[in-house]
Amino acid sequence: MNVIMDLQERQREKQIKYERRILRELSLEQVKKRFVQYFDKGYIDVVEEGCLDIAIEAFLLGAHYSKFGYYGESEEEVRARCFQEEKYLVDTLFHFIRYWGKIGSNENFEEGLYYRCEGYVEAWWKDGFKTGEKRHKMKLH
Repeated sequence: MNVIMDLQERQREKQIKYERRILRELSLEQVKKRFVQYFDKGYIDVVEEGCLDIAIEAFLLGAHYSKFGYYGESEEEVRARCFQEEKYLVDTLFHFIRYWGKIGSNENFEEGLYYRCEGYVEAWWKDGFKTGEKRHKMKLH
């Protein structure tokens, strides 16, 4: 006897399988190393978990959109497709660090922090994009 699934359940199941396979390429050491590269070491105890979540989401977002790169679009065109999602991740990370990092309201510092958050998310998006594109080329999607 076959189990009957609706289309949304099937799509969600495929998405979870894909995310599990793509996340095998990511290590916790990479995330910590890049976090220290973009932010001060003083933050790592307080905001490490939130930054880990954002790194994973940005990596998966890049991997998800990598299929367009495989089919011929440039990286810039693909990034333009997911501009809203990427901006949401940047804003979320910025507000998370501002709140939990207990940063004062220095406008110049906040602007610099926003640009660092932007660079952090962009770097993870690019890593996910390249990883996903490589997996598409190798027919591992």
